[in-house]
Amino acid sequence: MRFRTKLLITSLAIVVIPLILSFGTYLALGRYLIYKQQVQSTSSGVDYGMVSDPGGTFAELTDELVKDIYLRMRSDPFVLEDIGYLEELDSKVAAKYCFVIVKKDRDIYYVANRDRAKPVISELPSYGNRVGGIYYTPSRNLVRQVDFLFSDGSQGSLYFVSGIRTALTTSLIVYMCIAILLILTITSLLLTMWIGNSFFKPIDELNVAMQHIKDGNFDYILPTDVKEKGEIGAMYRNYEDMRLRLKESAEEKIEREKQNKGLISNISHDLKTPITAIKGYSQGLLEGVAANPEKQMKYVRIIYNKANDMNNLINELTLYSSIDNNRIPYNFVKLNVGDYFGDCIEEIGADLESKSIKLNYSNLTAPQTQIVADPEQIKRVVNNIVSNSVKYLERDDGTGQIDIRILDEIDSIRVELEDNGKGIAQQDIPNIFDRFYRTDASRNSKQGGSGIGLSMARKVVEDHEGSIWATGEEGVGLTIHFTLPVYKEEVTPENAEEESRNPILRIEKAVGKTVENTVAGIKTGVEKTMAEIEKKTKKTEYIELEIPEGEIPKPDAEKKDAGTDINPSPNKETQSKE
Repeated sequence: MRFRTKLLITSLAIVVIPLILSFGTYLALGRYLIYKQQVQSTSSGVDYGMVSDPGGTFAELTDELVKDIYLRMRSDPFVLEDIGYLEELDSKVAAKYCFVIVKKDRDIYYVANRDRAKPVISELPSYGNRVGGIYYTPSRNLVRQVDFLFSDGSQGSLYFVSGIRTALTTSLIVYMCIAILLILTITSLLLTMWIGNSFFKPIDELNVAMQHIKDGNFDYILPTDVKEKGEIGAMYRNYEDMRLRLKESAEEKIEREKQNKGLISNISHDLKTPITAIKGYSQGLLEGVAANPEKQMKYVRIIYNKANDMNNLINELTLYSSIDNNRIPYNFVKLNVGDYFGDCIEEIGADLESKSIKLNYSNLTAPQTQIVADPEQIKRVVNNIVSNSVKYLERDDGTGQIDIRILDEIDSIRVELEDNGKGIAQQDIPNIFDRFYRTDASRNSKQGGSGIGLSMARKVVEDHEGSIWATGEEGVGLTIHFTLPVYKEEVTPENAEEESRNPILRIEKAVGKTVENTVAGIKTGVEKTMAEIEKKTKKTEYIELEIPEGEIPKPDAEKKDAGTDINPSPNKETQSKE
């Protein structure tokens, strides 16, 4: 329940509850006081008018009855001698805890209950009392007197006597004041306890929880009530969300510190190897170990390569800082897929050729396919993946092979880089893009590295709104896939309106694009076919044989050379480098 609602309920309860309890107390006290004066037996109910204002209620009652008596006496002057009429009057006033007494001279002419009237009879005034209204007897009973004459000339007096003493009102007021004070006190205590349990107790619990957070204890859980929809429930849930985030942040901080230590350890290890080599070969040059120019050039080349290794490690450290701060600089431009990746393959192929690794490249996209990307960062992604494949290829016999394929997926292109290395276990595949993750726990100089190459590749690809994943099998090889969105020209409202008005223009554009793609594919296929024919022609050796006349073989005996059957594919561009 919302706290504002609780305050509204409390405000209403402060007024309504005391009123209800006071009214109930009034009813209970009235019944109690009536019972205490032993007048309950004369009536079946409780007349709270006589309880709260006996004088006023008694005056109204007797005024009406006196008027009725005077009217009756006009038609029948001796009606008060009629016992039946007197009983009727007695029954009318009995509901107000009153009774009737009739005196004839000094004797009692009529009374319904003499025992009840006995304490009052001696206090009744005689005939001719000049009190015209209600008066009190010494016992604090209310009395109304009506004088009349009997038929025999005797003096008579009719008395309406109230069975409730006026002291009842005073007692009621005292009791009600005490009851109201108790009701207000109890109501205040109950509402204070309710508000306290609803507000102050949760605040105290939250204060304790915040103290645990301050002390670094992120495992303290508040008893969050998911059904609570008020401010307290929202505050509990917000605390729980904050606690979980702080806990996650603390764990990430610890993990990052651990990773940083691992990075420093890795780079220190990887720097130690080239520095040791540089020192060793430099010392060899200084001491004249390399006596001839060829050996000296070899030492210098080794020193140069080790320096490049150190530079690469420093670049990785700089790159790690950029990734960690999410500040990788991008320069997005439109790139033709075929031209761009063709240039990348040429650079990679030269390096792989020197390492006796075969590179197969195929581009299965349309010639005009374009992407919007940062050429340097995408090249770094490809280089990192290829470097990772070379690092774990472990084929020194010249059978190492890397296949790079560019596939068309309509709205995007998919780049596949497959190697025939040792592969990795299935359970490790989801983790290879994590920062500092290495499948081998032990390190050696051949399989060094900081462990952030594939992590950086995932970061760059995702920043290009693409996705990256891996497939493979241990002992067979690994394939890295990543996608990049294809660039599509935006249709301006003018062009769209023009095409909608002119369907022929729309058809011409579609046909033109189809023809362009077909011609480009045929051209590429023909060029590749010509290159293959030229290559095979150069390898063909011609031998002149003298064949005697009449021994020329028949056509059905001719054999076809299996190597001359060429089936070009106009839509595929294939390069093979070794």
